[in-house]
Amino acid sequence: MSEAQITDWLASQRQAMIDLLRDVVNIDSGSYDKEGVDAVGARFERHFSELGIPFRRESHGTFGDAIHAEVAKPGSNEKPVLLMGHRDTVFGKGEAGRRPFTIRDGRAYGPGVADMKSGLVMNVFVATAFHKFGGNPHPIKLLITSDEEIGSPSSRPVIEREGRAARAVFNAEPGRPTGNIVTGRKGGIFMHFAITGKAAHSGANFAAGVSAIGELAHKIVQIHALTNLDKGITLNVGLVSGGQSVNTTAPYAEGQIDLRYVDPADRATVMTAIEQIIATPYVPGTSATLTIKGEFVPVVQSAESKALFDGYRAAAREVGLATLQGEFSGGCADSGFTAAVGTPTICGLGPVGGLAHTPEEYLELDSIVPRAQALALAILRG
Repeated sequence: MSEAQITDWLASQRQAMIDLLRDVVNIDSGSYDKEGVDAVGARFERHFSELGIPFRRESHGTFGDAIHAEVAKPGSNEKPVLLMGHRDTVFGKGEAGRRPFTIRDGRAYGPGVADMKSGLVMNVFVATAFHKFGGNPHPIKLLITSDEEIGSPSSRPVIEREGRAARAVFNAEPGRPTGNIVTGRKGGIFMHFAITGKAAHSGANFAAGVSAIGELAHKIVQIHALTNLDKGITLNVGLVSGGQSVNTTAPYAEGQIDLRYVDPADRATVMTAIEQIIATPYVPGTSATLTIKGEFVPVVQSAESKALFDGYRAAAREVGLATLQGEFSGGCADSGFTAAVGTPTICGLGPVGGLAHTPEEYLELDSIVPRAQALALAILRG
């Protein structure tokens, strides 16, 4: 095996990668759509089966199953390199039918085309290259998860377990529109709060009512006031609902909070403040509860992760990605879980794309091959 064999073969697989990407983009796989998410997993399993790559499913009753595959020398007991990614999207049922995979002017479009089905295709073909030619200095494990877009409620323990067992983690979230990869990310917590008031006729019996919506408004102002842009702390109440009718004081209201932060030490401080706001009734007679629905931890670059990045960047330069740098992202990802357990981790290694979570999401098709080649060389030299 030579490095050229791996990189030349990956270059020859451009159309095959696009074909597999088309197949998985054209399957709806919203995070709560277990049937669709598992159908995407089955398409990847078919690839593994056809190539003779060992794989297994780790089942889950509510969310999609975790898919594991491995390329290793027989009897190897070394720590593996972990190639990671998620196959769920933010889009609902029917989106793939409305916006199927299409190519225009060198870009591919479709739900999840960049975030992050193309990264999974890249991982699969890099592992396939090593399965075909050998030469990987360490075992390569693939982990394809199912619920990252909602905070990985089922996948987090799997990711943490596999991360602890790995020597390094490469997460194939999309490359930045700049062409850079991600070396740091914010942490994030997604919360739901519910407020109880008391219904009353707003004309005939106004004084007897207790408005949950009035309380909601006070809490939103207080929660948003916790934002500290200088420290990278942001609070957003992005969804609200409540009330019974326009002529009734609202007996119920609810909201959903998105908290982002950079410094792990800020988590406890901000959460304490949020909990105090939720517990404090600004409108007498109301009560409220707070529930954490999902959470990501920050990616903080360690010395070992910096060394991993330096090795990847050197490999990337050899395949024409000369300007690639590390970049901080305010978005969250599963890479935070592996970084937090102490495993060297870099993220955003997938093909370059942009406008994720929107109908305009796109993928730069010419980035597929060099990003796969850079990953393969980084593994070979790791």
